[in-house]
Amino acid sequence: MDTKAIFLPALAMAALTCIVWLRMFRVRIRQMYRDRIHPQSVATSAQAIARFTESAAADNFRNLFELPVLFYLALTVAAFNGLADTLTLTLAWLFVAMRIAHSFIQCTYNRVMHRFAAYAAGGLVLWALWIYLATGLIGR
Repeated sequence: MDTKAIFLPALAMAALTCIVWLRMFRVRIRQMYRDRIHPQSVATSAQAIARFTESAAADNFRNLFELPVLFYLALTVAAFNGLADTLTLTLAWLFVAMRIAHSFIQCTYNRVMHRFAAYAAGGLVLWALWIYLATGLIGR
């Protein structure tokens, strides 16, 4: 398998992160304009939490820097250790699909149990990916 292919899911995650960032930016600017929030009045995270009522996109943006950090590392480990095979790529794309679902849910209708299902499924896929990589690394 072409080692570059393993980084395509990372590219997709970066694109998702950019889309959520743009949504967060749009929502925040719109609320600042609508509610006449002066930029300096939201200079700290505590002030922002107190002033911004529409936080779903910002919450999701922060979440895209939690489990996905382990995802990016897993792809790097796979690529540099000859473990970028069909199963690794399949698990990587499944994780991306679950993160897209999670982000869509959180940034739109935000039903907690739906969001949790997507989050949990993505987490399980990520841990399966790490177990597979660990088995490949230890078995050498």
